Amino acid sequence: MFFADADFTIIFLGSIAVAAILYSSVGHGGASGYLAVMALFGMEPALMKPAALTMNIFVTVLVLARLNKAGYFNWKLFIPFVVASMPMAFLGGAYTIDSSAYKIIVGIALLLAVLRMVWRSHDDYELKTPPLLVAMIVGGVLGFVSGLTGVGGGIFLSPLLLFFHWTNMRGSAAIAAGFILLNSIAGLAGFATTDQPWPVGISVLVIAAVAGGLIGSELSVRRLAPLKLRKALAVVLAVAGIKMIATA
Repeated sequence: MFFADADFTIIFLGSIAVAAILYSSVGHGGASGYLAVMALFGMEPALMKPAALTMNIFVTVLVLARLNKAGYFNWKLFIPFVVASMPMAFLGGAYTIDSSAYKIIVGIALLLAVLRMVWRSHDDYELKTPPLLVAMIVGGVLGFVSGLTGVGGGIFLSPLLLFFHWTNMRGSAAIAAGFILLNSIAGLAGFATTDQPWPVGISVLVIAAVAGGLIGSELSVRRLAPLKLRKALAVVLAVAGIKMIATA
């Protein structure tokens, strides 16, 4: 996983930490950011999914703990989404696709994630309760995508929660964090049932991601990530997504 050039490795790990800071500051585990970094640094596609899911788990634990302590988590809203998503995430994690198809799917997912990074929303609206069936369908679809790609799903759930006025900004961050955590666990459990290799040195990646997550999770309670930083991350995601699709 790591590189002969020590400076290159440091830049790689630093990029992982920066992705964790930016994503955890808006209530996310950072999987699409980690996938973008790994794609830009030429990591093997077969190793990207388990690495992203593992880092997701550790970082979202930090984020969820901070947001739940601050009183932003809504169990009633959360449960219908995750009940359907976890078994689908397990299936997605256990499903093996070839390298080219994986690159295309992840590339598209990263480009869609760009929309989330530049999304702007206000909390001055009346909250609505999503229909149970709709919540379960959304959860199931996003859960499968989460397990299949390692993205996590929260990057797509958040804008839906805000667009349909199901919760506010910090509420969406808390729901997304819980959604990402459980789906990442389910997806990684599904991956464990396969004979695919685990990334070497994954503990170092986790340390880099957690270091960033500690900073970002504090920002998630105090304030959301500045718009300029989110736009900068959107550019990185776009470049990585295009690269994944172009090299498929």
